[in-house]
Amino acid sequence: MSREQVATSIMWFADLFSLAIYKRTQGRITRQVTFGALAITFLIAAWRLYVTFVSTQWLWLVCAAAGLLWAAGWWVSFRLVNMHRFADFLIAVEAEMNKVSWPSRAELVRSSVVVIMVLFLLAIVLFGLDIVWSFVFEWLGILYKAPSGAGTSP
Repeated sequence: MSREQVATSIMWFADLFSLAIYKRTQGRITRQVTFGALAITFLIAAWRLYVTFVSTQWLWLVCAAAGLLWAAGWWVSFRLVNMHRFADFLIAVEAEMNKVSWPSRAELVRSSVVVIMVLFLLAIVLFGLDIVWSFVFEWLGILYKAPSGAGTSP
């Protein structure tokens, strides 16, 4: 291993166990939301671990493992959003989101109504095509429709 790789590895591990917050004032909302989502994911994983093994005789061990999983997950979440490369990515994401032109409430409602109406219209058209093709295939003898009482045993 080269000296550069060793130095990079040492810096990565030092960064992993650091309490420092990288670029504290930049990308706060995106980093907080990302941390929250990751922490909740680890909390759910710990809860599922507990629920899966709660009926065992080693309840104390299950509780300890679930607690350790949640604590380790919380720490990993905290460190991940403060690692240089990932934090810079989240900062850039928040900067791009600030450039987005968001629609007004009225425009959002109109667009949503249009999408829902098109979906219903498309569903009706597809239902009609299904009925027409079913009739055509039955008439040609390709599709066989069983009698209503067939297939049931007395």
